[in-house]
Formats: sequence, C-alpha cells, structure tokens
Amino acid sequence: MFCYVKIKKNSSMGTFMNTYQAAENALKDKVILITGAGDGIGRVAAITYAKYGATVILLGKTTNKLECVYDEIVKAGYPQPAIVPMDLKGATKQNYRDLAATIESQFGCLDGLLNNAGILGTLGPLEHFCSSTFENIMKVNVTAQAMITKALFPVLRKSKNASVVFTSSGVGRKGREFWGPYAISKFAVEGMMQTWACEVGKTNIRINCINPGATRTSMRASAYPGEDRDKLATPEDLMPTYLYLMSDDSSNVNGESLDAQVKK
Repeated sequence: MFCYVKIKKNSSMGTFMNTYQAAENALKDKVILITGAGDGIGRVAAITYAKYGATVILLGKTTNKLECVYDEIVKAGYPQPAIVPMDLKGATKQNYRDLAATIESQFGCLDGLLNNAGILGTLGPLEHFCSSTFENIMKVNVTAQAMITKALFPVLRKSKNASVVFTSSGVGRKGREFWGPYAISKFAVEGMMQTWACEVGKTNIRINCINPGATRTSMRASAYPGEDRDKLATPEDLMPTYLYLMSDDSSNVNGESLDAQVKK
C-alpha cells in the first residue's frame, strides 16, 4: 500500500489555524513533552499547554531556564510539570530509552511530543559551510528528533490519541540562499514527518509539522540582527496552531505541514 502526503498551503487552513479557539480544558489529563522548552516558542508552548490542562515535561539543555518555566507554570496554578535536562547534541540512545522508561513509570503514557529544539548555525554560502557546524545542525535538528521520536513510540502507543509535531521552516520547503545546513535540515524534517505519517496510518498516533514563520525569538535575532523585532509575530501569536495539533480536535489530521501564521 502506498501513502501520499500533501503539504497544506491553502489560505483557508491558515486562517482557521489563526482563529482556532481551544476549549478551556482541551488538553486536560494529557502528558506532553516539549523539547527546547526553556526559551522562545518551546517555553510559550509549554506554558500554554499547561494552561489548557496538560502535564508538561520540559526538556532542554539549560536547567535554570527550565526551572524558570517550571516556576511560572506552578505559580499560575497549572498542573505540576516535570523537568528533563538534556542536550540533544550529546544525547545517546540510552538517554532516550531511559527517558521513555521514566515517562512510562511516572505517567503511564505520552499523549504529545513537540519536537521544537533546533539550532541555526551560521548563515553563509553553502560552498563555504563548516563541516563540524553542518554535523551539529543535522545532529540536533534531524538525528536527535528521529531518535527521541523513535524511543518514545512505545509510550505514545499507550495513549488513546497521540500527537507528534515537528518544527519546519519556510526554508525547508523552498531553498533560499545562505541558509545552507539549516535549510537542508528542515527539508529533512519535512521528509521525515511525511514518511512517518504514512507509516502510522490509521493508528492512534498522528504526525505533523508546524512552520512557525518569522517569529520574535533569539534564533530569528541571530539570523536578522538588524530586523525590527516589533514587526514580528510573538510566540504567543502562534499558539492557536500549536494547541490545535495537540488537541483531539486534530485527531484526523496526519501528514500535514501547517503554517502558524497567515501569509500576507
């Protein structure tokens, strides 16, 4: 049997995503792991998921940033989160196996995985890319995403309705000069999502991508240091799409690459 996955680009879906309003308890009793949860989009997604009832697992490489997010969630009265300090660049298969075992023993299952962590590297002509930088970008943006998703499949299967979300990019759909290894990594993420989406088929797991678009984050600032940040969308502006793909409202959505911002 062959599976064909299409990339969702039509404006009506984008408009729907921007106006989607989740029910107050849309994520109640769900357990969701967010990579790169200490900063930027990952931080806001974690807090938002907790606000809508989820128990969130905060994974990131900087413990003090994770602790700040933890404190913010607890102070708001949302479900108590968990912290997993882990640097994806150096993580091993055993680290991921141990993570899966801990989730199963403490929570029983995993309902959502947001693969948000990523690194940009240095922009410049592809002809002059640095091999070590290339390897690090591919390790964090592609290999680690594949390894953690693979390791967590057993606990995702224990969920009634599980969602895996990868983070894409506009430069992962159409090549752009000087984005080199980062763009290549995002093309790989799109392909990985589509392949996995075909394989999960009509199981309890669905797999999709989100393209955040130009967003007010530290990564964007490093790529465009002279840009007017006030003209960019904030991570909070993107949350309707992030909520939608983690909620049961998207239970029939699989193999899609959605834009978190309506293209003007």
